[in-house]
Amino acid sequence: MLLPGYYPELQPTKSAGMSSPWDDLSLLLDSPDSMSNQSRGTVKDKTGFNPHEDAAALRKAIEGLGTNEKVLIDILTQRSSAQRQQICKVYKDITGKCLVDDLKGDTDGNFERILVALVTPPAQFDMQEIKNAMQGAGTTESTLIEILASRSNHQIKALSDAYQQATGKALTSDLKSEVGGDFCKTLITLAEGKRDESKNVDAAKAKADAKALYEAGEKKWGTDEGKFIEILCRRSVPQLRQTLVEYKNLSGKTLQQSIESEMSGDLENVLVAVVKCVKSVPAYMAELLHKSMKGAGTNDAMLTRIMVSRSEIDLMDIKAEYKKLYGRSLYSDIKSDTSGDYEKTLLGICGADDKA
Repeated sequence: MLLPGYYPELQPTKSAGMSSPWDDLSLLLDSPDSMSNQSRGTVKDKTGFNPHEDAAALRKAIEGLGTNEKVLIDILTQRSSAQRQQICKVYKDITGKCLVDDLKGDTDGNFERILVALVTPPAQFDMQEIKNAMQGAGTTESTLIEILASRSNHQIKALSDAYQQATGKALTSDLKSEVGGDFCKTLITLAEGKRDESKNVDAAKAKADAKALYEAGEKKWGTDEGKFIEILCRRSVPQLRQTLVEYKNLSGKTLQQSIESEMSGDLENVLVAVVKCVKSVPAYMAELLHKSMKGAGTNDAMLTRIMVSRSEIDLMDIKAEYKKLYGRSLYSDIKSDTSGDYEKTLLGICGADDKA
């Protein structure tokens, strides 16, 4: 299954003599750690917020003759998640019904899904996406990778708690029954949410880890996957960034290049995704958004999930990375790839077009 993490259209051909945008580590140590710096969203608290006014307006928009979609979009894309939860509470108080249920009854398709996503608390939304990825005949490995590789310890704990509450089972135990091998070990290690959060960087340890990874992969016959999982899923982001630099100094290749040459399948995909998120979660998400809209058909589930889940975290940075990677604005690609009320909702979340 193709990825999160590896897209052929982003990879240079070996003969081209070009490098991937992921190969440049020159500014890595000085760039912000996007797993802990999460205040670069396009959606923020609305000033002068009045949940009673909003709940009444939503009620009128839903209960009138025909739905006033514009009111739904304007309110739900221009309030923070915490404010939307207050609206849901007041809506229940005044109507006796859940806003989610009324939205489901009054809208459909992608428009319904994105509105429901907006009024679902973030941890609950992550949990539902993980749960859906494991339901049915096959597992959507790419969704598991995208969420577990990119979330902070705090976000992973919140989604794990929500999962336990919803299913009565631990997320880690359900992962064990869905996937296997080293891919399973990696997902479980990520799902434990025990990545070191120290900001201090130990240069000697980074050198030692780089050497251990080199000896576990490129330097030996066969690969010691356990060493990669332990280091990449447990060390802090600042520490791993130093390790990526040391690895390239030692090997002459980036760690991502080594993983791509040493491993395959879902294990390669998840470890590449982790390395990309260590470098830049916004660039990783920009890549996924491009993938969701590229080619025939749109991956609306991925597009909706990323736009909603990153809207209050780093969507401003994702837009900037998107422009840098593809030379076009995210806004314009959404506009050309989607339509109707779904498009208007996505653009409301996206914020102003950064054409310039």
